[in-house]
Amino acid sequence: MATMQFTRNLLQQCSSHSKENIAFISVCPIFYSTATAGNHKLRQVIQHQLDDIREAGTYKNERIITTPQATAIGVAGTSGKILNFCANNYLGLSANNDVINYGKKALDEYGAGLSSVRFICGTQDIHKQLENKLSTFHQREDTILYASCFDANAGIFEAVLTPEDAVFSDELNHASIIDGIRLCKAKKARYLHRNMADLEEKLRTTDARIKMIVTDGVFSMDGNVAPLPEIFELADRYGAVTFVDDCHATGFFGRTGRGTEEFYGMLGRCDIINSTLGKALGGAAGGYTTGPRELIDLLRQKSRPYLFSNSLPPPVVASASKVIDMLMESSELTAKVQSNTRRFREAMTSAGFTISGMDHPISPVMLGDARLASTFADEMLKRGIYVIGFSYPVVPKGKARIRVQLSAAHSEEEIDRAVAAFIEVGKQLGVVS
Repeated sequence: MATMQFTRNLLQQCSSHSKENIAFISVCPIFYSTATAGNHKLRQVIQHQLDDIREAGTYKNERIITTPQATAIGVAGTSGKILNFCANNYLGLSANNDVINYGKKALDEYGAGLSSVRFICGTQDIHKQLENKLSTFHQREDTILYASCFDANAGIFEAVLTPEDAVFSDELNHASIIDGIRLCKAKKARYLHRNMADLEEKLRTTDARIKMIVTDGVFSMDGNVAPLPEIFELADRYGAVTFVDDCHATGFFGRTGRGTEEFYGMLGRCDIINSTLGKALGGAAGGYTTGPRELIDLLRQKSRPYLFSNSLPPPVVASASKVIDMLMESSELTAKVQSNTRRFREAMTSAGFTISGMDHPISPVMLGDARLASTFADEMLKRGIYVIGFSYPVVPKGKARIRVQLSAAHSEEEIDRAVAAFIEVGKQLGVVS
């Protein structure tokens, strides 16, 4: 009744407005009646949390990009092009003309989307073609596509593991792995980061049916790499299954871009790989699980994010498919991002900065203090370099950093310009002398 009276009053006040506006208001009265006691309390609680985040210096402002993703981008509030050193666009293909045109062609041929989940009426031949290409690329038996790798990680553990099983997860694994493991009913153990003695102790004391060791291939905040040879050796010794999330490796890490396994010269050794289409493989969206045929078949039957999410849009599928074709034909882009990485890391280390990680395009410039990281990023933007400060809760307290990410599309001149800006700001803020 109160809502109806509110609407009548509003319509009377709007008598001078157009009929179209009055018609819109009359069918949307609930939009104007949210000032309830519960709503007010919710706002107060949330605002208090936001104030605490700002006070801690960890509030994250989202900059607005006004151009396609590339090495040089337009950023709202700035003039001219800004050099981008914080994207997951490792191969520089997010705005590649061949990739874009392949996506446009699929849009014309297959439409904007399937309006359905796959088991009802949502699989097209291009989805199966991409799954087959990914299986071939990774040298696996089968592959299943998801809307994101977050969904792939959310969908596997609950579908496969039971109370009879146990899962062993690196303490610094991605949030999507943590959330996915929480959903399953297996016994859960978290081992110290890259600590094989701790992992072995936990494996030794477990008599589970399935023992699954779960790790990021490359840890995205630090740019360091999981010790896969040691993990595989422990898996053999204790009869465990190995799972690697290779989102920050697929397409560009290893000699031909086949990821962390190839980095160690152990291609095909891991039991299960989850990865993404949303970084090096076109940069749009999408994720997948690749591994044994029986596993993929089970996921199609039981994995909830797969069963209850729409199929990937055809342009996204086509774009990723084109990138896989390019990688199968040449490793030129993979070699370029690796050489760019060496150039940046060597120059920054020589200048006195501490760079975390292991020869990976993720090259964190360690600063420690959250406010310093935020201020440093702002000063870099003034100099035409787009980087982002990372601080708690994204990284541990006291471990704030600027996470630089190199791309195959960066030129040597652009890398040198970024290093020069780092040195200038570093001296200004007392980070380097």
